[in-house]
Amino acid sequence: MVAKQSDLTRASRFMALVLRHDPASAGLVLDAEGWTAVTELLRALGQAGHSLTAEDLVALVAADGKGRYAISSDGTRIRANQGHSTADVAIAFAEAEPPARLFHGTVPAALPAILADGLRRMQRHHVHLSGDIETAVKVGARRGRPVVLAVDAAGMRVAGHVFFRSDNGVWLVDAVPPAFLSLTPDTA
Repeated sequence: MVAKQSDLTRASRFMALVLRHDPASAGLVLDAEGWTAVTELLRALGQAGHSLTAEDLVALVAADGKGRYAISSDGTRIRANQGHSTADVAIAFAEAEPPARLFHGTVPAALPAILADGLRRMQRHHVHLSGDIETAVKVGARRGRPVVLAVDAAGMRVAGHVFFRSDNGVWLVDAVPPAFLSLTPDTA
């Protein structure tokens, strides 16, 4: 039986929780690169009321517009591509040369702290940045009216900051100091 879209959406939220932040809550163990067995995730999903087949899981991963998850080439393991807050996971991202400008979506209430202190990774392993304004708008809109900040990635590279890019195209960096941030006029 193929799962309904609403069931897949709820399952995806559960997966984000257990594959990024709290695997132990579902009895899962993630390796240092964030991988866990597909069979174990399916078991955990079932115990949480999300009865998915392996085919449903593959369809969920393929349909995820943000590319949050990856399934290993042999189909036996799954992980979240980035966004982990658990100390046990430290994905070895390859350093990447970013475009001159990157973007970060947020909400107006967060602006005073961001403009004073810059972007910090908070509970996550990295600050997440978008390669285009449209994606940053979507990210910011998850919590209200979006505001988009432009990041001077070229200037950061000259200053010695290191960037990474996850498999799903999210740009990652340890922090963005306030001197490298500006408001984009269209979303301010």
